[in-house]
Amino acid sequence: MKILVTGFDPFGDDKINPAIEAVKRLPDEIGGAKIVKLEIPTKFNVSAEVVHDAIVKEKPDYVLSIGQAGGRYELTPERVAINLDDGRIKDNAGYQPLNHTIHEDGENAYFTQLPIKAMAKAIREAGVPAAVSNTAGTYVCNHIFYQVQYMRDKEFPTIKAGFMHIPFLPEQVVARPETPALSLEDDIKGITAAIAAIVAHDGKGDLETVEGKNH
Repeated sequence: MKILVTGFDPFGDDKINPAIEAVKRLPDEIGGAKIVKLEIPTKFNVSAEVVHDAIVKEKPDYVLSIGQAGGRYELTPERVAINLDDGRIKDNAGYQPLNHTIHEDGENAYFTQLPIKAMAKAIREAGVPAAVSNTAGTYVCNHIFYQVQYMRDKEFPTIKAGFMHIPFLPEQVVARPETPALSLEDDIKGITAAIAAIVAHDGKGDLETVEGKNH
């Protein structure tokens, strides 16, 4: 089994992004699955091209994209991607789409194929906070989540894919009082546990438990 794991580069006013910092430090193998790590740009119109090229080259069984969600306390596997770009800020190319449909011929929303409840449970069992999330936002994180699902729908039907948000790092909240943060060590531990759950549940479906919140 091969799993492509992507992480975004820094964006906005931050000089670091926990997503790519954690992804590039993941083990090369988790649960017997080969881990392919990929840095992607925080750019609406480029990120999908980079991931598409990697899928063509690597032919992964799974794609797990990781992104930063400042303000969240937990690692949050995402349930659904929506067909909408609505940027609260400009991306790294200076582009800020507003109320923009990603693909006219795409579904209004795509649900992940990942065992998100099993992932959240495994992360918590590893000692890291986690919960299933029902919104990936409308910025580049949701964009790449939707784009990979669209690729699966139109071109790569055997791939299973999804997205997970992670909190700020401690050094990112020095000037953000009362904002939650998680250490890079815990990010790596949590993502590793999530990937192990993906491998363990391959072909078995997800858990029938309550693992989420109203967000």
